[in-house]
Amino acid sequence: MTLEGRARVLGDDVNTDYIISSRRKRETIDASVLKHYLLESIDPRFAASVQPGDLLVAGANFGCGSAMEVAATVIQAAGIRAIIARSFARSFYRNAINNGLLAVQCDTSSIEEGNRLSIRFVEGAATVHDRTRAKVMQASPMPAIMLRILEEGGLVGFLSKYGGWG
Repeated sequence: MTLEGRARVLGDDVNTDYIISSRRKRETIDASVLKHYLLESIDPRFAASVQPGDLLVAGANFGCGSAMEVAATVIQAAGIRAIIARSFARSFYRNAINNGLLAVQCDTSSIEEGNRLSIRFVEGAATVHDRTRAKVMQASPMPAIMLRILEEGGLVGFLSKYGGWG
């Protein structure tokens, strides 16, 4: 599996309420509507600037806060294919994988806004290549079952295909 895209850089401790505001979720939880408000409390222009295939890059503790699934699905609805972060909140990480959103953990400190990145998995081992700076970063390995879930588009697709954990 290989993904390529433009880096959209955020800082540390981006919580789920920053990803999609609670006041927006009172109106709807439809990710196709909420994508227009993605990260608006950090940058009101962010959602309008997202291009299909963009990759979110964050510091430590991405997705902290409440364990709402819509935080992951609104990122996907905006056309973002993956998140690369120094670390993830456990509940966000599981929600991302279960919904087919790639979440890669590695040192992101050298990645800058707009850099061209590629993510590559070979037998569970991932590398993030910053093509702009010609730098390769080793990512934390991902268990084979998680890669299989991602390949099927998420947990529902996986269970539909395999009927269990087969």
